[in-house]
Amino acid sequence: MTSFNILKREKDVRSIEAGQAIFTEGQAGDVMYAVVEGEVNIVLNGQVLETIGEGGIFGELALLDERPRSASAIANTNCKVAVIDLKQFSVLIQQPPYFALDVMRVMAERLRRTSGSD
Repeated sequence: MTSFNILKREKDVRSIEAGQAIFTEGQAGDVMYAVVEGEVNIVLNGQVLETIGEGGIFGELALLDERPRSASAIANTNCKVAVIDLKQFSVLIQQPPYFALDVMRVMAERLRRTSGSD
């Protein structure tokens, strides 16, 4: 279990219906998300790159590089997601149980998968 479970306590939790876009590729982004319940698909060019379940995060690159979204996030099931803005993220990365390290691990795993060096 990662430290992302601390995000269940976040005040801004949104309910998303299955099939609804949370964000789309190319869209500006200033928040990241954590799945509190359900599943979210990360989609690029119509292909599912990853399905993120409870405790997983997505959209974190928008907080780190301030560039448009590199893929779309679509609710695979009815779900609840915690919304984390830059201010909240800045606080979380300084808190145990090592939120920042978990974010880096997720990013490294995704990079390895996309580069074929799994």
